[in-house]
Amino acid sequence: MKILVTAGPTREPIDPVRYIGNRSSGKMGAALSAAALAGGHEVTLIVGPVSAAMPQGIRRIDVETAAQMHDAVLREFPAHQLLIMAAAVADFRPVRLESRKLSRGQAMSIECEPTEDIVAAAGAAKRPDQRIVGFSLEARGDIDRARQKLLRKNLDLVVYNPIETMESAAIEPVLLWRDGKSETLPSRGKADFARVLLERAIALFKT
Repeated sequence: MKILVTAGPTREPIDPVRYIGNRSSGKMGAALSAAALAGGHEVTLIVGPVSAAMPQGIRRIDVETAAQMHDAVLREFPAHQLLIMAAAVADFRPVRLESRKLSRGQAMSIECEPTEDIVAAAGAAKRPDQRIVGFSLEARGDIDRARQKLLRKNLDLVVYNPIETMESAAIEPVLLWRDGKSETLPSRGKADFARVLLERAIALFKT
């Protein structure tokens, strides 16, 4: 199977040295890519500026901004059967990019605009022979938001995980399907969870 994985954060520049970003390490995307590779699948990894090591033997596309990741996903998805959207894409970017480094001084305000909704764009372009798995990083217990994301963005499976798991070696996942089924898994390492999620994702092609 041809599997497309996204990993890590994006950086939305403020000036030549500063940016808006988040603490995502890319560990989940790395674990998913390694599990897919070990299963004999052909893997393409679209990865932001990560701190975690990525597996060797995969086709890797490096990006920095949400716009770049959006373009890469929509370009690559048609040639893949499964998209696993594990990246933590920045939700906002500055409206104005300063051409020179801003100097320290008085208080400053940064006007922001929403970034591209990558998984929604992929969901809108999805063919009947393709499947999409998304992640929903939410406040602990706020599973309803994850379920709404699943339906609104035309995903086949979504992984709810609480915010506390960001940068962690472990994950506390709840899997949600379109038919209302859910599966709560005990806290486990991301490598172990990646193997479980890949099994559930491949099973989507049987329905």
